[in-house]
Amino acid sequence: MSAIPAVESDLPEQRSGGSTAAPATDWRERARELVLRFGPAVWCYAVLKLVGFTVFMKLLSFSGDYLKKHPRFGGGANPWDVLASWDGWWYQQVAQFGYHPALVPVPGGSPGFTIEQNSAAFFPLYPGLMRLVSEISPFGLYGAGMLVSVVASLFAAAGIYAVVDKMAGPRAGVIAAGLWAIAPGSGAEWAIYSDSLFVALASWACYFVMTKQWVAAGVITLIAGLNRPTSAALIGAVGLAALVELYRRDSGVARPLTAMLLAPLGLLGYVGWVGWRMGDWGGYFTLQRDAWLHYFDWGKGTWYAVRSVLLGRNDYPFAYHTSDMLATLLVLSLPVLIVLLIRLRPPLVLTAYTLATIVSVLGSLGIFGNTSRYLLPAFPLLIALAVAMRRLSWPVLAGVLGTGAVASGWYAGYVIFELGIP
Repeated sequence: MSAIPAVESDLPEQRSGGSTAAPATDWRERARELVLRFGPAVWCYAVLKLVGFTVFMKLLSFSGDYLKKHPRFGGGANPWDVLASWDGWWYQQVAQFGYHPALVPVPGGSPGFTIEQNSAAFFPLYPGLMRLVSEISPFGLYGAGMLVSVVASLFAAAGIYAVVDKMAGPRAGVIAAGLWAIAPGSGAEWAIYSDSLFVALASWACYFVMTKQWVAAGVITLIAGLNRPTSAALIGAVGLAALVELYRRDSGVARPLTAMLLAPLGLLGYVGWVGWRMGDWGGYFTLQRDAWLHYFDWGKGTWYAVRSVLLGRNDYPFAYHTSDMLATLLVLSLPVLIVLLIRLRPPLVLTAYTLATIVSVLGSLGIFGNTSRYLLPAFPLLIALAVAMRRLSWPVLAGVLGTGAVASGWYAGYVIFELGIP
């Protein structure tokens, strides 16, 4: 990887963690260093996210449509109840009642819905943390879930900053964290959804690989495997980077090999447990395919959806005009974002992780309007934009990102939760 040239605003004292300073022996000094290092990025993210979240809630209040919907399907008594609907309802079920994996046929069910939906489709890390927080705090499951998501999003912002700072300097890192706050699909970051938790784990796993902390990378990836099935992309990227490291022998053999062995254990462990409980080792994938109509179809579903949207039709599963139009624009922008990222010659783990995430999203049949949320983990796509924007003055950046934050309340929040299915 070649270093990305710094700009004048990337002063040495702003570089990550004060690499030339002696290690801090006092925990207060260490805490101060962490605040100075990550504070600007976390604050940038939090302010932009709060603006978008406020606009999202206001739009829900103005429309009032949530009052006409079932609480499980985008409705509730209050605007914020929408955040706990759809997948959020399932996470609360897991947190409260645990799992009862089973493949129960639906008599006369249509293709894709021949098996009853079951909470085993949702991985255990996020609802487990919800349950833990609710038991040690005064919050119920809703409050606990929101707290986990918000705190995880701040760690995700810090992780994104750490990755981008190492590549392109602190200014680009702060901007990248801000861009993730207003990214398409970012409405799920502050909701009863596991997206923020996964990106927090994925970003730090990538950073640990970049800094050759192989055991830490393997452990974090193992934990991420307990959070979402899309962790397969992260597992593959960490494994590939470790394999290349083994070939080069730069870090010896034991640590990269340990990372390779640890990385897939979380994902394989949960999927294997579900299969064992169902009496069918492929039970998890059967459940996804026949109860949720979600499976890898080599991109056929994405192709049909994009073609139909461009032709003004709705002859594909889960057609929602507004969210699908935005998803189409995002899909069409991906080649440009990929080329811009590769031109920066990022570390192998970032390239592999990003491409694998994109392939898994576009290659799977699912809710097409949700593409923006499914691509939230592909944060390296924001690096090239952050690098280009770092030459802007802070007032101009504030205007650009602030405008995006206001707009994100609609395109990343309201559109996904109320005009589609998140």
